[in-house]
Amino acid sequence: MAQELAGIPDSKAATAASPYGTLPPASPMASRKPISLPRLQEMHSRGEKITMITAYDATFAAVADAAGIECILVGDSLGMVCQGLHSTVGVTLEHMRYHTEIVARGLHRAHATDWLIGDLPFGTYQESKEQAIRSAAVLMQAGAHMVKLEGGGWTTEVVRFLVERGIPVCAHLGLTPQTVHALGGYRVQGRGDVAAETMKKQAHELQDAGATMAVLEMVPAPLSRELTTELPHCATIGIGAGKGTAGQVLVLHDMLGVNLGKNPKFVRNFMLDATSIRGAIEAYVAAVKNGTFPDDAIHAW
Repeated sequence: MAQELAGIPDSKAATAASPYGTLPPASPMASRKPISLPRLQEMHSRGEKITMITAYDATFAAVADAAGIECILVGDSLGMVCQGLHSTVGVTLEHMRYHTEIVARGLHRAHATDWLIGDLPFGTYQESKEQAIRSAAVLMQAGAHMVKLEGGGWTTEVVRFLVERGIPVCAHLGLTPQTVHALGGYRVQGRGDVAAETMKKQAHELQDAGATMAVLEMVPAPLSRELTTELPHCATIGIGAGKGTAGQVLVLHDMLGVNLGKNPKFVRNFMLDATSIRGAIEAYVAAVKNGTFPDDAIHAW
């Protein structure tokens, strides 16, 4: 009746356009089962590549899910991508809560199935384990299924504390953007025997503490491959770490070519051969799954 009053015949109601690019009020039910932690672990065990992408709003999150992405990361990279900051250091917990909430809302409204990860921003977990769980609770209550934090060593006990209290954790080793000033810039990490052994030690400690995923950023491909083999209970997700990881992640805007500067070495612009954003993301998913992206000769060290 409401559709008739609005001048929309019943037969056409399902295909009626929604305004301003928004999601339709009643999206079709998902055709795949929800992505869960056990399912991600099963994929890792059988060697199926895991796909991850960043998203910062409801519409892009829903499109990424429809394109077949398994994991969406609400990354603190939003500071640079969305806010125009020079680094991720200026991103606050409130910023992350807001973007996690709107991404979760978009996924829910679209009956989406993605696993949603929220970044704990700089200064929200370094002080104490208690500070970390308060910060993690904010993101979990906003809709995240898992939180991500950067670094090894001292973070091990923070990870253990969160996991023991029912909060899934994704670790992050290699280039850690929140400490880019201490690292001397955006440089490859883990080069040389000492640096490689330190990273291996930290990775094993994080797995033992309960981290079930770990982003490896700008890590030499041979080291990433070794770590992936050595960490059966912690799926490695590479970004500039070669094709030997358990999965891949890219910043959405980078892989769509929405960048006024030069893309990092590890990025491929999937819009070049696509006719739509969804098509570009589908191509990314296919390339990760079939092993054609990344190409170690082009995208790795």
